[in-house]
Amino acid sequence: AGQEAFRSITRSYYRGAAGALLVYDITRRETFNHLTTWLDDARQHSNSNMVIMLIGNKSDLEARREVKKEEGEAFAREHGLIFMETSAKTATNVEEAFINTAKEIYEKIQEGVFDINNEANGIKIGPQHSPTNPSLPAGAQGGMQGGGCC
Repeated sequence: AGQEAFRSITRSYYRGAAGALLVYDITRRETFNHLTTWLDDARQHSNSNMVIMLIGNKSDLEARREVKKEEGEAFAREHGLIFMETSAKTATNVEEAFINTAKEIYEKIQEGVFDINNEANGIKIGPQHSPTNPSLPAGAQGGMQGGGCC
């Protein structure tokens, strides 16, 4: 019952999301076995163009692995997801997971898949990108120097 209550809360997060990270624990096969349910739920309650990255977490616990990396890769390929293994404990690939998801979203913006003027797509333009923003001091509308986002 607790999982069903949690699932109803997560559904509200899917609406208006441009991307999602679907995470399972490589040391607990049952978390991998439930991926289809979570993926179906995400796709049912989200924008059809939402970028989804599949993440096998706890890659630092290789000796306790129950889900092979190849299984995660195959699931991702079969469902059109991006795949990566991470370790939240050691921070291995954690930042990369977010960066790669953001890159995929950015590519969809460039291709015109996401309308940046429609916040229902899960993308909100920051104030430095507004043509006129009286709350910013003069000269501050140029955005970040040397790259960066938002």
